[in-house]
Amino acid sequence: MFQRTSGRLGAPTLLLGGPLGSNLDMWRPQLPAFAERLRVVRFDHRGHGGSPVPPGPYRIEDLGRDVLALLDRLGIERASYCGLSLGGMVGMWLAAHAPERIERLVLICTAAHLPPADGWLTRAGQVRSWGMGSIADAVLGRWFTPRYRAALPARVAPFRAMIAASPAEGYAGGCEAIAGMDLRDDLSRITAPTLVVAGADDPATPPEHGEVIHAGIAGSRLAVVPNAAHLANVEQPEAVAHLVLDHVLS
Repeated sequence: MFQRTSGRLGAPTLLLGGPLGSNLDMWRPQLPAFAERLRVVRFDHRGHGGSPVPPGPYRIEDLGRDVLALLDRLGIERASYCGLSLGGMVGMWLAAHAPERIERLVLICTAAHLPPADGWLTRAGQVRSWGMGSIADAVLGRWFTPRYRAALPARVAPFRAMIAASPAEGYAGGCEAIAGMDLRDDLSRITAPTLVVAGADDPATPPEHGEVIHAGIAGSRLAVVPNAAHLANVEQPEAVAHLVLDHVLS
């Protein structure tokens, strides 16, 4: 698994996992604030960015076990975890199935269950047949609000390039992982202090998904970030950084 580590030696460790079709550069808006106070490990899921691209289908469990192997390789016994979308799904699996490894949990713009499965399987077939360029604009439309895309096209353009450059087989395998995912019964097993963050204008995982997660994890907190679509950490970087740091360091 490809990873980059930065920040303060000896500080608490924070893992950062991104969404389907991304790479670890998506966390750049938060990196200075996080690295000032934490040891930050950004990673690419299997099939994404610089990580190996095994043939799909993948399972959320596979992606979670990849993170556990990364922790072992880096000699990290326990860490906080922050994941967005697919990264959040992996975080829920980790906190439920390896609770001894997760200190605190942040789940951003994600879902415990995201049907219909047929839609994900169709998308997997599309990118295998036609490539990532065939879905890049549609994905970008879910990642950012129309206002943000219109006002800041230069900031949005690198994210379209990120989607288009994502390995088609890795993206398809991730689609299949989401198609087969249902973490709702796992939520009650999560004991790590948890912050759930939703984007108020997120069309991919609307705030109702965050409410389901919040209701299922005892003692969790829900924050809805205004004027943010799916990549809330990019569209509202300061607000998200503040929420994450406040939770992880409290």
